[in-house]
Amino acid sequence: MNDRVCVGAITGAFGTKGEVRLKSFCAEPESIASYGPVSSEDGTTTWDLQLVRPSKTGFIGRLSGVTTKEEAEALRGTTLHVARSRLPDLPDDEFYTADLVGLPVIDTKGSEIGQITAVLNHGAGDLLEIGQNNAGPGILLPLTRANVPTIDLTDGRIVIDPPEGLFD
Repeated sequence: MNDRVCVGAITGAFGTKGEVRLKSFCAEPESIASYGPVSSEDGTTTWDLQLVRPSKTGFIGRLSGVTTKEEAEALRGTTLHVARSRLPDLPDDEFYTADLVGLPVIDTKGSEIGQITAVLNHGAGDLLEIGQNNAGPGILLPLTRANVPTIDLTDGRIVIDPPEGLFD
């Protein structure tokens, strides 16, 4: 399992004093500031985050050490991550998508298909990207109960029941 989870992204600068526009990926968007310091994807830079106010597309926030519009604008596109251990535990039937990446994928007959290489969401629901063991192209599978009857984080595996012909 990944030890860090992406909780948001900086979408640009706001004003002249180093404030940033940010989009939260949290179920409760304002909770992005409650998980402690946020860091860049590679973990080399860490900031304390303070939400200033809501905006049309997310929030206006302040990052520690960012004091100019130019510094804020240079962070455009930066994803914000927190340690997985700082996030709340979820009920048994829920999970963080970051927990799925790298898990082996098995079909309902017990044959190993490959592993999850990414979890994507382009607005219409989550898609699992499955890298196949036979080195074929990656396959996208909608994350629905019908397609994915079992997500077993304890044993570290995902069981799928793909539509006929998907892996042919």
